Amino acid sequence: MPVYLDHNATTWVDPRVLDAMLPYLSGPYGNASSLHRYGRAARDAVETARAQVAALVGAQPGELVWTSGGTEANNLAIKGVADAAVATRVLYGITDHPAVMETAESLQARGWGVEAVAVDHEGVVDWPAFEAQLARGPVRLVSLMRANNETGVIQDVARAARLAHAAGAWLHVDAVQAAGKIPVDFTALGCDLMSLSSHKIYGPKGIGALLVSAEVELLPLHHGGAQERGLRGGTENVAAIVGFGVAAELAQAELDTRAAQALALRERLEAGLRNIRGIEIFGAAAPRLPNTLQFALHGYDGEALLMQLDRKGFAVSSGSACASGKGEPSHVLIGMGIPRETAKGAVRVSLGKDNTAAETDQFLTALKAIAAA
Repeated sequence: MPVYLDHNATTWVDPRVLDAMLPYLSGPYGNASSLHRYGRAARDAVETARAQVAALVGAQPGELVWTSGGTEANNLAIKGVADAAVATRVLYGITDHPAVMETAESLQARGWGVEAVAVDHEGVVDWPAFEAQLARGPVRLVSLMRANNETGVIQDVARAARLAHAAGAWLHVDAVQAAGKIPVDFTALGCDLMSLSSHKIYGPKGIGALLVSAEVELLPLHHGGAQERGLRGGTENVAAIVGFGVAAELAQAELDTRAAQALALRERLEAGLRNIRGIEIFGAAAPRLPNTLQFALHGYDGEALLMQLDRKGFAVSSGSACASGKGEPSHVLIGMGIPRETAKGAVRVSLGKDNTAAETDQFLTALKAIAAA
């Protein structure tokens, strides 16, 4: 049976989540904005899920706005802040997800200064350079990932929040990959906005959320409804919202168990990789997500290696699923100063809650066979 090792790209829907969703897919329920009993039942389900997702990241339910996923949440955060302000500058992490990078860069056409925040060779923010950027003039928004989707490198966003706030800027955190894998606390970290997504934590695709603190001035991306305090019009996808809520509750309850299991498997995998000649592990000296490992086998193209592993029954990634198929090296690794040829060989393994030690050993055996061929 094929072994799935690409959980940062997506996860399947947990059976417990699906069970919670089914009544809203097949049974009678109303529009959550309707006043009759069917509408009220739907509204209750939406608000229960809002509290469940907010609790996963230490936020208040009233701070949460439903979106169609992490990409829309990132767009609403960055464009929504820009639409409510006079154009100054936006800073984003050079290793951030394309949903942040491309959204920020789109503001250039509207007169905004857009700058990338540099990282060191391990993928950690270059703090002196970041402070110098903040000191060069007004900044309205800083956007950083809590944890990188390719390398798993975790950023000190609490430090970024202190620096951003001292410079008069708000901080948006893309926590899509971090939430449910490591502790994330919206309030304690000092975030002003935070993006989340359901399908990274065994919930359904097509539903995400943006957390917005009360102080942030934000305008909607589209109009036509008063849902979500006027910030995201449109009839709520109740079944998906319910699924996200249950997935978040399960992730919170099982966080320590999942993280410990993933870390043990990742360490087992890393130990095996270090015994294969020509392996380079990226971000190895930095704090990382317990489930994520990115490496290159020198002399191999990442996508070619991916396909060889696929033929042997292992599903991995050559980087971000949102950027696959472009034939270009990972912008994350290029931003870390990794040579292009090395970066083109990158492969990411992202473990899930049901992976086993036997599967990691099988993966190492297959990789060793490929390397020896």
